[in-house]
Amino acid sequence: MARNSFRGSKRGRNAETNHEPEFSCTLQDLRLLMELRGADAITRIQDCYGDVNGLCTRLRTSPVEGLEGKPEDIGKRKQEFGQNVIPPKKPKTFLQLVWEALQDVTLIILEVAAVISLGLSFYSPPDTERQNCGKAAGGVEEEGDAETGWIEGAAILLSVVCVVLVTAFNDWSKEKQFRGLQSRIEQEQKFTIVRAGQVTQIKVSEIVVGDIAQVKYGDLLPADGILIQGNDLKIDESSLTGESDHVKKTIDKDPMLLSGTHVMEGSGKMLVTAVGVNSQTGIIFKLLGASDDGDGSGEEKKDKTKEERKNKDKKDKKSKFKSTQDGAIVEMQPLKADGELEKKKALPKKEKSVLQGKLTKLAVQIGRAGLLMSALTVIILITRFLIDTFWIQGLPWLQECVAVYVQFLVKFFIIGVTVLVVAVPEGLPLAVTISLAYSVKKMMKDNNLVRHLDACETMGNATAICSDKTGTLTMNRMTVVHTYIAGRHYKKVPEPDLIPTKILDLLIQGIGVNCAYTTKIMPPEKEGGLPRQIGNKTECALLGLSLDLKRDYQNVRNEIPEEKLFKVYTFNSVRKSMSTVLKNFDGSYRMFSKGAAEILLKKCNKILTASGEAKVFKPKDREQLVKNVIESMASEGLRTICLAYRDFPATDGEPDWDNEAEILSRLTCIAVVGIEDPVRPEVPEAIRKCQRAGITVRMVTGDNINTARAIASKCGILLPGDDFLCIEGKEFNQRIRNELGEIEQERIDKIWPKLRVLARSSPMDKHTLVKGIIDSTVLEQRQVVAVTGDGTNDGPALKKADVGFAMGIAGTDVAKEASDIILTDDNFSSIVKAVMWGRNVYDSISKFLQFQLTVNVVAVTVAITGACITQDSPLKAVQMLWVNLIMDTFASLALATEPPTEALLLRNPYGRNKPLISRTMMKNILGHAIYQLTLIFTLLFVGEKMFDIDCGRNAPLHAPPSEHYTIVFNTFVLMQIFNEFNARKIHGERNVFEGVFGNPIFCSIILGTLIVQVLIVHLGGKAFSCVPLTLEQWLWCIFLGLGSLLWGQLVSSVPTRWLTFLKTAGHGTQQEEIPEEELEELNDNDEIDHAEMELRKGQVLWCRSLNRIQTQVWLCSSRKLLFFKSDENRGSQGMNTFAYIYEPSLIKVYYVMYVCIYIYIYIYIYIYISTIELHI
Repeated sequence: MARNSFRGSKRGRNAETNHEPEFSCTLQDLRLLMELRGADAITRIQDCYGDVNGLCTRLRTSPVEGLEGKPEDIGKRKQEFGQNVIPPKKPKTFLQLVWEALQDVTLIILEVAAVISLGLSFYSPPDTERQNCGKAAGGVEEEGDAETGWIEGAAILLSVVCVVLVTAFNDWSKEKQFRGLQSRIEQEQKFTIVRAGQVTQIKVSEIVVGDIAQVKYGDLLPADGILIQGNDLKIDESSLTGESDHVKKTIDKDPMLLSGTHVMEGSGKMLVTAVGVNSQTGIIFKLLGASDDGDGSGEEKKDKTKEERKNKDKKDKKSKFKSTQDGAIVEMQPLKADGELEKKKALPKKEKSVLQGKLTKLAVQIGRAGLLMSALTVIILITRFLIDTFWIQGLPWLQECVAVYVQFLVKFFIIGVTVLVVAVPEGLPLAVTISLAYSVKKMMKDNNLVRHLDACETMGNATAICSDKTGTLTMNRMTVVHTYIAGRHYKKVPEPDLIPTKILDLLIQGIGVNCAYTTKIMPPEKEGGLPRQIGNKTECALLGLSLDLKRDYQNVRNEIPEEKLFKVYTFNSVRKSMSTVLKNFDGSYRMFSKGAAEILLKKCNKILTASGEAKVFKPKDREQLVKNVIESMASEGLRTICLAYRDFPATDGEPDWDNEAEILSRLTCIAVVGIEDPVRPEVPEAIRKCQRAGITVRMVTGDNINTARAIASKCGILLPGDDFLCIEGKEFNQRIRNELGEIEQERIDKIWPKLRVLARSSPMDKHTLVKGIIDSTVLEQRQVVAVTGDGTNDGPALKKADVGFAMGIAGTDVAKEASDIILTDDNFSSIVKAVMWGRNVYDSISKFLQFQLTVNVVAVTVAITGACITQDSPLKAVQMLWVNLIMDTFASLALATEPPTEALLLRNPYGRNKPLISRTMMKNILGHAIYQLTLIFTLLFVGEKMFDIDCGRNAPLHAPPSEHYTIVFNTFVLMQIFNEFNARKIHGERNVFEGVFGNPIFCSIILGTLIVQVLIVHLGGKAFSCVPLTLEQWLWCIFLGLGSLLWGQLVSSVPTRWLTFLKTAGHGTQQEEIPEEELEELNDNDEIDHAEMELRKGQVLWCRSLNRIQTQVWLCSSRKLLFFKSDENRGSQGMNTFAYIYEPSLIKVYYVMYVCIYIYIYIYIYIYISTIELHI
């Protein structure tokens, strides 16, 4: 068998001297080469270059030592062959975003109405007295005011401009944040290459043609290349070809490696031959128009390519990874173009998120109600005007008054549109975007790199977490602490003198060559620190064992470089082992193996003894070793690894290396080691928080069941006395499959509720478990599952989960691509922070809704009532636009940026059927609406008498602003500002100021809104229909606004269960599927109401007090009875002394005083408790 490797020379890089500045092959030559596959590619290489070594010589590089790495050489290669980046699509300009914001239908209607109003304001009937057109038109004395009638139309246009600019700025900020997120991902993306003979990691964007790149299991190839040395290398090329079968890569059959494809097995080295827009992925990007370098026929190419991609999509549905079609686009992070994001949206990863579904339905409902109210307002205004003008006043239709009538119609139309603007929750998507973007930014500091925004809020509803063990629950810093070698079990690493030399030599050589050469132990960064572990941590532990035995593994690697390895069977989830074959000088072979102890021991038929010789290893010996050594190690939470070898004599001929079952048998056991991976100190507390928050944590690991059980107990997943399942993957599969071997959901439903640990599991076991939990209907609400994964084969489970967490440190590129969130510290406690942020997003949206709907109800009711009674809206169009700005943009900023608190983890997940607007929130909305409407209508109809000012009702068309309506407007705005504090609490909590200073955005917005409101009242004039108010009037407005806070305390005191008529809203798409009685029960069970808690606490308090009083009365009565009985035997002096004290009438007085004092004390305590916030 030909060796699947290439031993190059150092002369490749130096073959071209400095006298030959140009490379001996062109960019076009390499592009034509990379378009070929299989035998055609090999033929082209042989015809044009001789072999891969010849191509290296042409590119002035060495297949062994790589490029020298000189800056001038790197720069020349970038200039000649391009950089490994694709120019991203230019972001939308601010003007483009402004234009998009102007496309809003309601704003367009408002603009048209404002332009008509503006045009008509300059027209006045030439020969007709205005009073002939009706009282509301105004008389000659108001003509001067009529000249300023244009101000309202101009002010509306100006307000529209403000709204558009704010919307565009928010969109611009959002896009900037997304680009920042992508930039963060790009900066963290690195790849391993060889330069100047040293293995190093560089940014993917710095890779150039001629680099020698090391590829390994789990990598996403960042450039095109040709294989120069491979070990059992298999590639998933479905992202480019649509074929899901893994392609085996060898030098003599198919050496072509393509960017955007995944390494599913094995390792190797490749010569980089194309980067950036010249790579296969880059060419596709260019055709899609992601790059600006396309020619005039770019649109035609784009359309054609889209058709081709659609056809490929059909093939991709058969693929193991659902979204690998866009994998080449999204996974190639450094070759990122924003067009990819649009592609990603076109191929949604999952169904609509919980929050999105609820918000969409709620927004539609509110929008329809707003449209109905708006139309009703316009109809009422027009009807009142017609009745008043042509019936009550009895005026005839005059041609000269048509312009005045049109002005009235436009005014009514503007009022109707502004009601619609206020009613339609256009601030809702803004609040969601701000809340998610803010959370994503903050989550980065908590080591959560969010790749899909919807995952943030979905995590808040998580009910189950299926977590890996290594690195997530444990520290992923492994060390060998137990060894079984030469027939003895050592509880610590033995001295080298205690191990026979032959065994020690075999052990060190096996560790050196049978661990990935990219894995190594580096000196500590700081003096006195721990050595740095680079690469696979299990292999690092074995390399550390070599150093502890006073032997340097690097000497072995120097003697046997990676190019000399004959064959490597890399680790995968099926083998559960790794084997490396060496060819000896005499033609024989030696294979070293390492893997899971109980699995590899079954393949051993010999074991090395204390004499250094091998003896027969019988099944009975194996059972004894497993029981006495492996189970002992596993019970202490150690990972057990078996190290073995096998010799293939030359006399037996060439083995069939493809027959793995035969090759990996008849091994000789060298040693068994126990590797400790300590539990992270913060994990037990994090798991307790999850359990308290109603989230079930399950461990899914490939480790031994005893090791898994020990670690689960240390973490708190398994507690003493718990009746939970801890099973292996094999037993799990037996339980969930029927006689035909098919998986049945009913069988899974019998297992997963009690399952806490799944050991010796494969990635498909994890996928089956996740799918089974998600599809289960055994519980009332659908489970929301989060999964952690680090391996390539974890991709299906990460994709299937509602939220997939990939390990940022130990995770492969494939796992990261399949995930929604990347844990940059691989720590379980970071998942708990993600839960907090997810729940905070949900609560932030609910807070905003509570505030917005209160304003909606009040503003729309005032507008309609005012239209019915006064033929005008008390809140003018511009004023309502200002209120809309407060309600939408500012409120979304203020309430959507509330930081999370630990209290969020003290309740169960809301669930998919939980309404966005709970009954407690509905109580708050209606309660505050009643207060505000009562005050507004009081001010509207008797305000002129209260403040002794002129009445502002029934004013003519162009009447000047009045103090009356200014007070109404000012009070209304101040009530909304102070009600924002009430909106911060959605479960009836009393202390609405708690943590307010921890949110500087909220404080600054409240302060800024107050300042702008003062400026509007005093400087707004005709534009805002305001006149300056006196200090006394301002104090009254502030007093009435502050009343919202006091009223809020009263509303919070009413238990929600008393208000059975209240209904919830915002259930999402599945509400109609829930029976009415179940829905009511669901609402009652899940409702969080602090008023109810206070009531219960008060009831408990009263019960305790009454029991105490009764006990005291009973004691007094008992003492009195005992005294009189005992005193019968005493003298008359004792009788006289105590007769006065226990005289019946005085005892009654004592009782009454005692009861009164207790009642007073407990009333005082109850009032005190009611004034502080009660935690759940």
